[in-house]
Amino acid sequence: MYYQIHGNQDHSETVLLSSGLGGSHHYWESQLAVLSKQFRVIVYDHFSTGKSPGKIPEGYGIRDMSNELVELLAETQTERVHFIGHALGGLIGLQLALDFPEKVVSLLLINAWGKTDDHTKQCFEIRKSLLRNSGIEMFLKAQPLFLYPAEWMKRHRTLLDAETAKALKAFAGEDNLIRRIDAVANFDASGQLSQIQCPTGIVVSRDDLLVPYSCSEHLHRQIDHSVLYVLEKGGHACNITEPEAFNAILREFYNDQLQAVA
Repeated sequence: MYYQIHGNQDHSETVLLSSGLGGSHHYWESQLAVLSKQFRVIVYDHFSTGKSPGKIPEGYGIRDMSNELVELLAETQTERVHFIGHALGGLIGLQLALDFPEKVVSLLLINAWGKTDDHTKQCFEIRKSLLRNSGIEMFLKAQPLFLYPAEWMKRHRTLLDAETAKALKAFAGEDNLIRRIDAVANFDASGQLSQIQCPTGIVVSRDDLLVPYSCSEHLHRQIDHSVLYVLEKGGHACNITEPEAFNAILREFYNDQLQAVA
């Protein structure tokens, strides 16, 4: 898989960032400068997205995505990571922490969940219908509606148009995308969440259209050693729309973690 490493290579701690359904390493541009001051930082393109080409097999699931990360950690000679995941990326982090707890120092989950909510499944069914019946361009044009607040979209139309054009150029095929969506829809780790023992931060936006904020509240109740950070606005992609507020959470969470082991 394609990856980049940022920050000082001599930093003793590594952060790995995993994006949502889009799968792109570009998603984290607003966080790289902050994190690189304290950590060695790994970003990557999910398998079958961006610069990580490949054909996704039938039955592909979140555990497969987690296992791909185990290979990436080996390739980058990384033993343990602080894991940050947005939505789908958060599910990958949960699975990694369940299957390979020795590899995860901490989790920071952004608008994630332990079991895919019926509301979120309905949103994905709508998006799959758009893809099948209206094509990839309409699918991509509709995507921001699920990610960003309306006022933010109004102010950033040029950026969104550029993102759509870039995603259209990198499109890896309908089957690959639908199988990634199905992997998200089928995720259910709700009966295992109490097994997660690492410190966990849970960031939630109350105005997320795609994922009800109650899903993050449920994660918080089920995972010991977790802290809930609530943003009143920001939508699903709150680290992009509210970078200052989100980066303040980053600093608070990781300063607390580093002080705890000092």
